[in-house]
Amino acid sequence: MGAPGILRRMPPRRPLSLSFALRGVQAAAANTLIALGLTAFGDEPFGRNLLYSQGIGLSIWAAIDGGQMLLIRDWSTQWRRMVAIAPAGVAVGYAVGIAATDRALGRVPFVEWAGQPRRALGFLVLSLGAGVVVTYWFASREHMAQARERQAQLQREATEARLKLLETQLAPHMLFNTLANLRALIAVDAPRAQQMLDHLIAYLRATLGASRSVTHPLAAEFQRLHDYLALMAIRMGPRLAYELHLPPQLAQQPVPTLLLQPLVENSLQHGLEPQVRGGRIVVDARREGGMLVLEVADTGAGLAGTPPADGHGFGLGQVRDRLATLFGPAATLELAPIASGGTRTTIRLPLPA
Repeated sequence: MGAPGILRRMPPRRPLSLSFALRGVQAAAANTLIALGLTAFGDEPFGRNLLYSQGIGLSIWAAIDGGQMLLIRDWSTQWRRMVAIAPAGVAVGYAVGIAATDRALGRVPFVEWAGQPRRALGFLVLSLGAGVVVTYWFASREHMAQARERQAQLQREATEARLKLLETQLAPHMLFNTLANLRALIAVDAPRAQQMLDHLIAYLRATLGASRSVTHPLAAEFQRLHDYLALMAIRMGPRLAYELHLPPQLAQQPVPTLLLQPLVENSLQHGLEPQVRGGRIVVDARREGGMLVLEVADTGAGLAGTPPADGHGFGLGQVRDRLATLFGPAATLELAPIASGGTRTTIRLPLPA
């Protein structure tokens, strides 16, 4: 799930061979309509008209389609080449189509056409018209595809920029809270403050490296939580107990960086710290169907001391915004009271198929 992976995936492009075949079917259908028109307004039988129409039409289509695939790699800068490809394709396709159909019917190529100049001219005019239509169709299709791709690219860039902004807001928020706790501890227990500072340096070294990425393995997320909770345990002492449960099969599952950090911080600040006795935090990961479920449960003061679930608290609001940016409505964050006391915060993320 790195930035390209965790952000919404673009639909895979249709294989080139399949696109080529589909365009051939469309050309054959148009050729059949031309044969019906020639039969309705002429004196040749439908079968003969159909053979020549398909032979000439498919040859022209193959020449123009093949020419644009070989000579046009970037429509935004090379689309003008179709002005030359189209008439050349019509000329080549017209000649090849007549010759191939004549041979298929056991005739000497071009002999009959030379004796029927009006009929030859009629097919040539139809071929030129078809070439113009095909050229316009190619240009319109490619310009629309490029417009959609540009719009999708702008949307991806805006999404990534918004995600980076959220991450740059979140990391300093966590750091400032930790430094405030460290300052308070220096005044009452300098040796423990020194120990806490050592843990903080180690924690920041690992966290700042992870913050440069959009995602990292769930195992790395849990390791950062372990470092953070060990850091907080120095300050809170026996008032803080914690457990981290990560199944081995989910260890390498990519998740957004620093996703659970604000939830754990929220449990500490609003759940455990207001209580004299402190409490316990349990972080759990599991799979439920096609969803990854991440839970942070505490035995703290409950929802009465927790910021509103709609994201008005800074940490919860950041998590909600990041989930919405990365997954849209497919991901959820819910807060619920625990019957025995405390709060459970649950994140559900879609797993890749």
